[in-house]
Amino acid sequence: MTEKRTIQIKIEAEPRVKAELKAVGGADRDQWNDRLLNLTIRALPLDQTNVDTVSHIGSALLSGIVDIRPADPIEGILISQIVVANEAALSMYQRAWSCPPDDYFEAHTKYLQLADRASRTVAMLTERLDQHRGRGQQQIVVKHVTVNADQAVVTDSVVTAKSSEAASSSAKLVAATTAETPMEILEMKPAGTAPVGDGGPKAK
Repeated sequence: MTEKRTIQIKIEAEPRVKAELKAVGGADRDQWNDRLLNLTIRALPLDQTNVDTVSHIGSALLSGIVDIRPADPIEGILISQIVVANEAALSMYQRAWSCPPDDYFEAHTKYLQLADRASRTVAMLTERLDQHRGRGQQQIVVKHVTVNADQAVVTDSVVTAKSSEAASSSAKLVAATTAETPMEILEMKPAGTAPVGDGGPKAK
């Protein structure tokens, strides 16, 4: 009777040493970072049997990922997928133009469609990366300004008032629209009054 082999998976609660490949995968443990890097290189559209090609492209890929700076494993995943999708899009565009549309119209069109899909995937992943990096920082402030009938009357009064009164009233109107308290209601004062007698000259 043969014994079944058991699989042992070891997970360290805290990393013993600082991760040397954190700039690639964003994790504090190189087990994840190294695995993600290998999967990303294998997903590239290149000849995996050519050691020189893999080494050259892998170095260029690693440099690009480091410049994007993944801060955590989520960003490491998104950045790796962005790189692979971008490689796929450019590869499809190259194949499309290697098929002259006059001779291979269907193949040319098909490759362009695949390239467009990969390009949209790159844009979507890039947007997700930006949203992940900007989480909790977005703030929307909405202010409502209510203008009632009395304020409309004040506006008319300001327009028709004298220049000195209009300047003072305009300042109060602007301050009222931006303040939290209701705007002060301005009242027009008559320009002046003349005394009125008993209707005729006094008798001497």
